[in-house]
Amino acid sequence: MAILLAALCAGTGSASASMGADFDPATVRKLDAAITEVMKQTGMPGLNIGLWMPGRGVYEKSFGVADKRTGTPMKSDLYSRIGSVTKTFTVTGVLQLVDQGKVGLDAPVSRYVSGVPGGDSITLRQLADMRSGLFDYTTDKKWLDGVRADPHRAYTPRQLLDVAFAHPPNFKPGAKWEYSNTNTILLGMLVEKVSGQSLSDYLREHVFAPLKLNATSLPGDSAMPDPHAHGYTDFTPKGTVADATNWNPSWAWAAGAVISDLDDLHTWAPALADGRLLTPRTQAERLRTLPIGAVPGASYGLGILDFNGWLGHNGELPGYETIAAQLPAEKATLVVLVNSDIDYRGKNLSSMIGNAVTSIVTPDHLWPAPVAAKPK
Repeated sequence: MAILLAALCAGTGSASASMGADFDPATVRKLDAAITEVMKQTGMPGLNIGLWMPGRGVYEKSFGVADKRTGTPMKSDLYSRIGSVTKTFTVTGVLQLVDQGKVGLDAPVSRYVSGVPGGDSITLRQLADMRSGLFDYTTDKKWLDGVRADPHRAYTPRQLLDVAFAHPPNFKPGAKWEYSNTNTILLGMLVEKVSGQSLSDYLREHVFAPLKLNATSLPGDSAMPDPHAHGYTDFTPKGTVADATNWNPSWAWAAGAVISDLDDLHTWAPALADGRLLTPRTQAERLRTLPIGAVPGASYGLGILDFNGWLGHNGELPGYETIAAQLPAEKATLVVLVNSDIDYRGKNLSSMIGNAVTSIVTPDHLWPAPVAAKPK
């Protein structure tokens, strides 16, 4: 799930193209070769990818397998867990409440959610743009060991906050940028408190339905709808590979538990970037990104990344990785769905694909190449 983290090789695999005006044959060959090479190099099981660029073409393909046990080929209509792309939906819900005058971006979180250490000094804006200073519960080693040991356990949002708040804040609110899933859990709780609806119901009614995102949901349990891609992970006590498809995602909730598919994310990425569910004023607040420091050309706004002009988010959950982004400069949309989160030499799989693809089609607007994680 963490930002910029991040098996049966597809080989020739299954590559089924959608209808539409394709890119020129030379570009298609380059994309096919680049993606196939990354898959062979990393051993990722399968991949769905969509690239839509008005005036240049469509590239929508499925590679590899959705199920390593049966060899079932990957298909573009399969459901997938999308990890931290969830944050774009949760923060959109918060910003809708801002538009309705029900919450204030620069109001303290303590006005809406109780029990937050220093909550009188932490604003909703600082939660949404990852500048609150609150400890990220997903970096608590004891808690992580517990998730590895029992990935089917259900967690409540308040239990997640208890893990976070057992640690002192990492810095004063607004002092710097630091990714923390705790921030988005709090924002999900805020949506529930202010709207009077569960976060799942709120998003379905106010975010998913208006855009006809019929394959997108925030589940209340661990079940994956059919048809779906199986997800593979080494997030296990001994680092062995496991099928994480039906692991309980409640530990990610508002920060990472949404399920979607290629077609819905093709709709969502441009809607996120152009703000069609928000007022222009609030969308402008969302897009006021600030450099994050860790990656050249990367900045972060209110639940949205700007990677060299690509606006959107990436996501990672055990078994799955995702990119959903729009490049307004070329009205291009990129969606990547990988059914594995097993890093290759410390490098995130979806980012390897994103970088390989953008190196070919948008060399002036690269999706950042992943950097190998430093040993801890």
